[in-house]
Amino acid sequence: MGNICRSPSAEGVFRRLVDEAGLSEVVGTDSAGTHNFHIGEAPDARAQAAARKRGYELSHCVARQVCADDFRDFDLILAMDWENLSALQQQCPKVYQHKLMLLMRFANEFEEATVPDPYYGGPEGFGKVLDYLEDACQGVMEMVRKRVLQYQAA
Repeated sequence: MGNICRSPSAEGVFRRLVDEAGLSEVVGTDSAGTHNFHIGEAPDARAQAAARKRGYELSHCVARQVCADDFRDFDLILAMDWENLSALQQQCPKVYQHKLMLLMRFANEFEEATVPDPYYGGPEGFGKVLDYLEDACQGVMEMVRKRVLQYQAA
């Protein structure tokens, strides 16, 4: 919603996977909230602390709201939960609706459909969120690798 917990954490996890795969020249990553609650703010301190414990850096993230250009500019727009997916679907032009989906669709270990919001809970919730994000981002990375290989072969 406000781009200070789950989405910047997902950006940090995925950015590292992209860097480790040597694809940072061809794969861009960003995060944005569906609401304007925290625009211009850094990620939640608890999210940053949990990420740092696992070697992820979120200091480059600054909260922003999804804008019209995002639907055109990004190949994939992933939501953390049904409420955010619904908000994206309402904002997104029909021609780009196919780019919208839940992040957990790419998870291999977890069966949950959504990433829980840790904002109102304790610090342990942020670690659990990272468990979900690492799993799902690994699945996204598998798909991205295949697409990059297809693109390079063409």
